[in-house]
This record gives sequence, structure tokens and C-alpha cells, in this order.
Amino acid sequence: MADERERERERERDTELERALGEVAPGPPPSLLDELARRADREGLVDVAYAVHDTPLGPVMVAATGEGLVMLSYVAEGLEPRLERLAREVSPRVLELPSRLDRERRELDEYFAGRRRRFDVPIDWRLIRGFTRAVLERTAAIPFGGHSTYGAIAAEAGSPRGSRATGNALGSNPIPIVIPCHRVLRSGGAIGGYTGGVERKRFLLDLEGHPTG
Repeated sequence: MADERERERERERDTELERALGEVAPGPPPSLLDELARRADREGLVDVAYAVHDTPLGPVMVAATGEGLVMLSYVAEGLEPRLERLAREVSPRVLELPSRLDRERRELDEYFAGRRRRFDVPIDWRLIRGFTRAVLERTAAIPFGGHSTYGAIAAEAGSPRGSRATGNALGSNPIPIVIPCHRVLRSGGAIGGYTGGVERKRFLLDLEGHPTG
């Protein structure tokens, strides 16, 4: 019975958000869209807030729930796949709301400016499960300027022979930079792959003082 009441409340909130969105005429001015977003936020209709933020590596989509940062993604190829994943795996109540992401965006700016060595924003891990979570939890512990290897992370995650699976887990990291998968290298120091491309990985390592040759 309690579950049914909660589902009914969820449906009512979805309906309220749809009604609010429906009040906006085609081609509304940005100020009206901003006011709509603020209203939805005030009324508790936004479960996932996102913003597109410029960085030296290109635009990234930053998304957070009430629990913390849930996605940070390079978006040169478009937002739609990311928004669809958030709607499917977290909540359909996803809205562009930059004001909810001031802290995350500020920490990114400080990091790229060389004024931040550790991110303090909380992380919402719900998109990261199973072995991937074990890998990324170990990866999150690698300090600024440090590095590890695929084999070492595999062993720490409980699969000493799982270097390939570890590489796949790192490649699916939904929160790069903050969960620093760029700090995992091949044995012998070769740079290895990266979800955002090798040049982005090289940039991040250079930024942190780890020479890449």
C-alpha cells in the first residue's frame, strides 16, 4: 500500500512538471525558460539538474541529483544520449538548471586553473554498479599527481587477471576528471586509452605534473 501511494505521488509530480512545461509557448524568451526552471526547482519537480560548462577540453555536461554529482560527460557529439540515460536510469525529471550546479562548476574551474588538487563535491554512484564500481572506487582514491596501472586496479578490485575488464570499466566511467580514470596507465608507463580520447588524457596528466613524453 505504501509503495502504491509513493507511485501515485510520483505520477502526480510528473503531471505537474508536464503541466508547467506545457504553459510555455513556442519560442519563449530565455528569461521565461529560466523562471520555469526555477519554479520547477522550488516545487520539488527536478530530480536531476544539469548544465553545459565550458572547459579547456571542450564543453562538458555536469549533472547532479540531491545526493551528488551523477554525471560529467564530454558532449562534443551531443547531449541527447546522456539525457536519455539519466531519464532512463535515474529519473525522467531532468531539467537544465545551472544554478543547482554552481559548486561543481566552480570546482572544475579551480582544477583547470591549477588551484584545486582534490574535488570535494559528493558523488551519486547510482550509475556505477558491480565490478565497475569496485574499479572506480579504487580509481577515485588515486591522488592528484599520482597514477596506477590497469593491473594494479584490477587486483585491488578483486580480479587480478581482469586488466581488460578494468579497462572496459574505466572506459564507461560516467564521471571522468572527478573520478580520475586518466590516472590509470598501462604497465611500463604507456598512456593507454581514455573515454574522452588520448589527447584529453595527456592534457590532464600534464596539468597534474605527470609528464607523458
